[in-house]
Amino acid sequence: MEIHIRRLNEYVHFEASNSEGNSVHIDGAPSIGGEGKGMRPMELLLTSVASCSVFDVVSILKKQRQPVEDIQIKATGERAEEGTPKPFTALHFVFMMKGDIDRKKAERAVELSVEKYCSVGASLDPAIPITYETVIEP
Repeated sequence: MEIHIRRLNEYVHFEASNSEGNSVHIDGAPSIGGEGKGMRPMELLLTSVASCSVFDVVSILKKQRQPVEDIQIKATGERAEEGTPKPFTALHFVFMMKGDIDRKKAERAVELSVEKYCSVGASLDPAIPITYETVIEP
């Protein structure tokens, strides 16, 4: 895996791209010259963990032939308030699904994803708790 990151202005607006040509814009807080032209690095990290988990959940539920009409995830991250760096101290995910989905299967899929299969989550400091909940709308 390889990512290329290039600077787009004289401050901290960057574009990251992968070998397939996909890209994402990254920018910093205004206090360091950010201009709101992209996601911040910590937002990208939270996005990475959440998207990795939801990919797993979709895959698991598909294998179980669960009719998922829609799935979304709301991810929140708490960060240390003092010191440098200010790492995440806790993450919380709300998996919101729509369809005639068996609740036990959905909850088990979420549990397996967050606690066992998500490679991004496994790459974080194990001291960072990741909590989660499952909401199913018929």
